[in-house]
Amino acid sequence: MPLDPLPPLRDVIAQHGLSARKSLGQNFLLDLNLTAKIARSAGDLTQCDVLEIGPGPGGLTRGLLSEGARHVLAIEKDHRCLPALAEIAEAWPGRLTVIEGDALDVDPLAHLTPPIRIAANLPYNVGTELLVRWLTPPDWPPFWQSLTLMFQREVAERIVAAPGSKVYGRLALLAQWRCDARIVMSLPPQAFTPPPKVSSAVVQLTALPAPRFPADAKTLERVVAMAFNQRRKMLRAALKGLAPDIEEKLVAAGIAPTDRAETVDLERFCALARLIAK
Repeated sequence: MPLDPLPPLRDVIAQHGLSARKSLGQNFLLDLNLTAKIARSAGDLTQCDVLEIGPGPGGLTRGLLSEGARHVLAIEKDHRCLPALAEIAEAWPGRLTVIEGDALDVDPLAHLTPPIRIAANLPYNVGTELLVRWLTPPDWPPFWQSLTLMFQREVAERIVAAPGSKVYGRLALLAQWRCDARIVMSLPPQAFTPPPKVSSAVVQLTALPAPRFPADAKTLERVVAMAFNQRRKMLRAALKGLAPDIEEKLVAAGIAPTDRAETVDLERFCALARLIAK
């Protein structure tokens, strides 16, 4: 792959006056060795378009392009970062498109050609909302093949959590119903400018061709949301509003009515969702 021809990120940030803004959830990762490692963890990108959210000064963008991404679409809300991203576009002609806007409002599909992967050091203030959107499209499989995303370590652990864990909940079930999910990299606060108060981790989610167990998506989301909104309650109490015979349905799904949500695995939640959907 071609070597990165651009200056170090610290120089880019100084040149363009890009101090990170807390209001935008910004923490810049300046080590280009680390951004290249994250890009490599997204797999072979040479035949893929890549969607990146919140590129900031472009550290991960440069990693994705250096690792051979066919095309990168970067959506950036902070107009201050656009000149730095324009320099990256000039260094890799025709392979980077930058859209100024809020990732929650922009439809990226008009600018992307399948196969598509998503890779991002997500802004902390919108990361979970974007993930839930990508995991709950109207149709499955989704427009993306894989997600390689950086989160606060605590959020990453919630995504890959197993039943019985204190952090097992809605996010784990949404992710693991339709994806293989694993943590591929951990980063200390000192890797960022400014250093956040918590550690970070990169999660990779690979889309399955079909959900792991059959269930109606909206019913499953409703069951899981109700179960974990009152996670200290027994499920017969937490889910009593779902059906008048909820105890019978719990038993039929292999769940004891006295169980709590954090002890029930994905397969049994899906079985319960199927019974309720009937």
